[in-house]
Amino acid sequence: MIAQTGHIECPPIQPRNRLVMIKRLSLPLPRRAVIALILLITACSSDTGDAPPPADPDAPILIAHRGASAYAPEHSAEAYELAIEQGADYIEPDLQITKDGVLIALHDLTLTRTTNVRNIFPARSQRERGGELRDVWDANDYTLEEIQQLDAGSWFDDAFAGTTVLTLSEVIELVRGRAGLFIETKAPEIYGERGFDMETLLLEALARHGLDEPGADPDTPVVIQSFSAASLRILREEHQTRLPLALLIEEETAQWLTPEGLAEAAEFVNGIGPDQSLLLDDQGIVDLAHELGLTVVPWTFSDDDPGEFETVGREMAYYMYEMGVDGVITNNPDLYPRRPPQDIP
Repeated sequence: MIAQTGHIECPPIQPRNRLVMIKRLSLPLPRRAVIALILLITACSSDTGDAPPPADPDAPILIAHRGASAYAPEHSAEAYELAIEQGADYIEPDLQITKDGVLIALHDLTLTRTTNVRNIFPARSQRERGGELRDVWDANDYTLEEIQQLDAGSWFDDAFAGTTVLTLSEVIELVRGRAGLFIETKAPEIYGERGFDMETLLLEALARHGLDEPGADPDTPVVIQSFSAASLRILREEHQTRLPLALLIEEETAQWLTPEGLAEAAEFVNGIGPDQSLLLDDQGIVDLAHELGLTVVPWTFSDDDPGEFETVGREMAYYMYEMGVDGVITNNPDLYPRRPPQDIP
């Protein structure tokens, strides 16, 4: 209902019921109408209400993990659009490379999880894995034209049938002037073994769009992140890029979070992106990183797993306001806490 003041009066909705509501209500609607519906439902059920994006330039940045991936297919135009509508400062595209050398927004090496490639190309699946041939449908075995024949939305919900895989250039054109790009190079070493240079392809793509220098477009800042320290060293040392770089860190590479590891990282990156659980294990990491001039942006906060916290809003707020991290990567941009923890429902 819309009150006379124009304020939306919402019925109480538990956060974990939002996706169920979206699926029930969105099936007959066009995709743009689905986005509008999701915005209404998430506004009604958000931990923080319908507050606008923070005006404070020093507020921790909000990075939409694969777009607003809790509510729309990851890396889809719908997920990116929704993330921007929900106030994301950055969207986060992962990069893979097609057979004909085009950068696309896709998390996995393979197309199997997020497209209908099994149905469209059933006989073109085999790749060597662990010394034997397996059915994997690697993205790198298909041209861009072939990949764009695939349905990249129905796996998430029938309401998104017909969604296509986007190129990096399409992502840039979609978000330019409205949000920044927190770009992740995925499996660059594997692509190197196959004759592709992901770092060069990325910098060339950014140069074509005039985004290869810091501040080139203040409304579309660019950060490059990777789990591959080697990839980031190539970008910094061989290509001499001045764009901000961030090293992603998981449990297997937690040695980067030691005093010695952080000091080494500070030689070639501007920030770190640790698995959030690693910061809970040692909360002094944030202060140590800051002393070395490194930003800290943990991942990935999601309302389907708020850990030891009652809600993901409280979880993010703890990291932001208690630990002092510089940003958060989340599947739920609408639940980004715009108030200190004691004020979060």
